[in-house]
Amino acid sequence: MNARILTQPAPPAAGSIDYPSSDGEPMAETDLHRRLLTAATELLILHFATDPKVYVSGNLLVYYQEGDPQVCLSPDCFVAFGVGPGDRDTFKTWAEGVYPAVVFEFTSRSTRDNDLVKKFAIYQDVWKVDEYFLFDPREEYLNPSLQGFRRDRGGKLGPIPPDADGSVFSKRLNLKVSRDGRMLAYHDAETGERLPDVGGRQARYETKARAEAEQVARVAQQSARDAEQRANDEADARRAAERIARDAQAQLAEALAEIARLRKTP
Repeated sequence: MNARILTQPAPPAAGSIDYPSSDGEPMAETDLHRRLLTAATELLILHFATDPKVYVSGNLLVYYQEGDPQVCLSPDCFVAFGVGPGDRDTFKTWAEGVYPAVVFEFTSRSTRDNDLVKKFAIYQDVWKVDEYFLFDPREEYLNPSLQGFRRDRGGKLGPIPPDADGSVFSKRLNLKVSRDGRMLAYHDAETGERLPDVGGRQARYETKARAEAEQVARVAQQSARDAEQRANDEADARRAAERIARDAQAQLAEALAEIARLRKTP
């Protein structure tokens, strides 16, 4: 998507500047590109869900020049560090105090000049992103179709060498990104585990919850069996004590009877 010149739907209030949350353009060029940006955004939101200082979004207008609402970009997916998650209508860099650190663009032949030249320059020289990833799902012009760029010591975005399998390592996200058909797969760089999508994450939660419930049930059943055994042991002990008491009473009665008999004997 291009840097936007926006048509404001209504005049701003006197003395204020309006930063629209929409420019009236479609979310993505095609269904495929929409699936890519939605999947990337959802996966990364889930991945960083427990980190209170990471914000992930996609197709959100990012304003980066205070006082000029005509200067903005809408990355397909971006990650910002040092700010918390939560719903936003727009992302204003001067209000947030940070720029996005990692940006993904799902590109095509029609957006190549913008993604490789105009936006590349802004991401490198103005936003100063740590990493920039480009993916051409239809393999229309990028070779390889997945490319990553990382900021070097001189402040420039240099190519990230791909691994033998074509995957690209994001040092900032600690993830390996690879092509999976026309989509992207994201793997934890340390464990190698693939990040599940929303459905996969839900299935994992349900499996975990079921396993925990079964474990609780097994513990409860064992506790019940232990309690029953203790009750049986106590009942056996009580019956044994009662039997001993009865035997003692019988023996005492016999002894008293024998004493009485002896006393009567001349």
